[in-house]
Amino acid sequence: MADCMRSCFRRCLDTPNFAGGYGTLEESSDLIILDTKHMGQDVVLVKNGHRICGSGGALANYPVVQNKAYYEVKLQQSGVWGVGLATRMTDLNHVPLGHDSQTWVLTSEGTITHKGEVLHKLVEIPQEGDVLGITYDHVEMNFYLNGNSLHSPITGIKGEMYPVLYVDDGAILDATFNKFYHQPPQGYDRIMVEKSLL
Repeated sequence: MADCMRSCFRRCLDTPNFAGGYGTLEESSDLIILDTKHMGQDVVLVKNGHRICGSGGALANYPVVQNKAYYEVKLQQSGVWGVGLATRMTDLNHVPLGHDSQTWVLTSEGTITHKGEVLHKLVEIPQEGDVLGITYDHVEMNFYLNGNSLHSPITGIKGEMYPVLYVDDGAILDATFNKFYHQPPQGYDRIMVEKSLL
């Protein structure tokens, strides 16, 4: 297990970072990152909380509070992975996610799952190097592959939702919450941080 974690950590650090698009992580000073307080015990977060590797899931540190939120995930290295939305009640140590009532995820198998049920099966399965876009407007969640809609809406998601990513078997994902590779769909924007009026 220790050799596996060292190997994953080395690959995680050596994988190239963002290659262009609407900005790079170095230019981004956004507040939203993957949360070290809400991640699986065998997860490794690097690149200032934007890259996940190891085994398990991680939530973003802020929930989606505004209407029409968007974030992206770049598949840096293949393996077992998933992206979507979850509540803080989900078990981030048990992968793959999507088998409980707390997660809605697009998986590396090309399925969108919730409660262990396949809600949609994609024709085109995301590959290493692809960028996934996720939109959520408190009515439905949609997925995009390299800027193109996958036409697989998920409805009925209720409660306080957080972006979630999980990895296993060598997968490496980079989350982008601010400077995007692709233009968000019309009316959608980065996830906003709710500020207190105090």
